[in-house]
Order: sequence, then C-alpha cells, then structure tokens
Amino acid sequence: MTTRSVDFQHWVGGLQQRIEAQLQSLLPAPELAPQRLHQAMRYALLGGGKRVRPLLAFAAGELAQADSERVVIAASAVELIHAYSLVHDDLPCMDNDVLRRGKPTCHIEFDEATALLAGDALQSLAFQLLAEYRLADDATKQLEMVQLLAAASGSRGMAGGQAVDLAATGAPMTLPELEFMHIHKTGALIRAAVLLGARCGIELPPQQMEKLDHYAKCIGLAFQVVDDVLDAEASTATLGKTAGKDADRNKPTYVSVLGGNEARKFADELRHAALTALDGWGERASRLRELADFIVDREF
Repeated sequence: MTTRSVDFQHWVGGLQQRIEAQLQSLLPAPELAPQRLHQAMRYALLGGGKRVRPLLAFAAGELAQADSERVVIAASAVELIHAYSLVHDDLPCMDNDVLRRGKPTCHIEFDEATALLAGDALQSLAFQLLAEYRLADDATKQLEMVQLLAAASGSRGMAGGQAVDLAATGAPMTLPELEFMHIHKTGALIRAAVLLGARCGIELPPQQMEKLDHYAKCIGLAFQVVDDVLDAEASTATLGKTAGKDADRNKPTYVSVLGGNEARKFADELRHAALTALDGWGERASRLRELADFIVDREF
C-alpha cells in the first residue's frame, strides 16, 4: 500500500523542473570553449532521469527545516556525481552500453575520450559547488559535507562497488556479497543525498541522524533490487536503456540470486524497514515516506 498522492506528484514535478533549471545554469554554456566537452557534459546531465537523488535530498532537507536554496546546490552536486558515474559505467571498458535514458550513451554520441573527460569534469564540478556555495552556517560542517560526498563516490563507495561488480561478472555470488556490492555501488550515493540534504538544515540529534541514515541505507538497497527486477522484466523501450543486459553478461543480480518474486518481496521488506526508521517524525517525514513508495513501486 502506498501513500503517494496528487500532491506528491505535483511536488515531484515541480522539483524536477527546478533541479533541471538549476543544473542548466550551473553547467558551462555549450558555446564556451572547449565547446565539444561542454556539449558532452550537458548531453550527459540534462533532459533525462527521474532525479531520485535530488528528490531525496529535498525530502531530507524538509525534515531538517533546511533552506531550499542550500539544498538545491547539494542536490545538484549529488546529481553531477551520479551523471558522471553513468557516463563512465557506459564506456566500453566498463559495461559497454549504447543506450541511456532513451538516447545514445555519451561515448556513442560523441566519442570515448570526450565522454571520459565529460565524466571527469562533471565530478569536478560537483565538488566545486560544495566549496563555492555556503551550505552550512559552520565551515567545519560544510567540510564534513565535502568529505561525505567524496567518501560516497570513492573506493569505499560507488567506485569500489563498480570494481566489485566488474570482478563479479560470470561468478556466483551469495546474497551478503551482493548486498555488499550494491550498498557501495548504488546505496552510497543515495545515502549521501539524504544526509547532505539534512545537513543543509538544523543540526539533528545523533540518534535522529542514525535513524535517517538507516532509512537511506534501506531505500538505497531497495532501489537496486527494483532496478534488477526491472532489468529482467521490462523492455528496452520502457526502461530507456538496454533491458536484460545483466543476464546477457552473466552478472549476479537480486533476480539471479533470489528469483523475481523473492526479489520483489525483499524490496518490500527494505521499504518497511526504511519507513520504520522514520517513526516518530510525523508530517516532517511525509516526503521521505512517499519517496520510499515511489522507489519501490516504480515500473520504469
């Protein structure tokens, strides 16, 4: 049973438009030299995706009564990291994908070298934003935000998860090993989005931050479980990316380890755990609850 409403859909649509406009304004203009690189950056980042990570940052920001002008910068930084990771993951040396968000991947539209540089530049811009804009009243707390995003992106986070994923191709994996991989590859950046959004607002007590962190970990893992189910069950046209590629490449997924029905049950269990972590917050956490449903119930 979901808690989503027309009001939630309006909230999502409004924020998606705001995030898109913010990202457009933060990126270098396409006519600015080096033009091809800047065009590739804009191609990779704009005009696609559900912006789940920025939405989570805004929902957590509401919980912490954050200024939305601060949250939109933190959310943009996270989305820049996400976009860079997709560009690099799609490269021939990684997953070798030709379709992303319903259009040719960046290295197909441009070339491999330009795509590699575009990913590098998107990543650099993310950290430039965290240093350039005032996101916290205390400089030490803002430095902690930089550290948080860096750790989520590096070898103990997203990049490390991708390394495990590449090494696991063609090899059997247990459920705990699969969880370890995706807690890093997918979950780390989702967790960072939630925590950065919250850190843009009032300082929450440590116990509340722990609960929020638990929510983020559960919903980050649920996101990947649902992704695996959709990759196995949905069409390429529906997904906007190549369907069934994990099975074709003999990569371990929640579907290959658990089966489709059990994977969906696991996603529901993770949703329940995430929602339980929000107990006691009342209406302040309503958007986080709705996003949990949005993530688990999505069909593409």
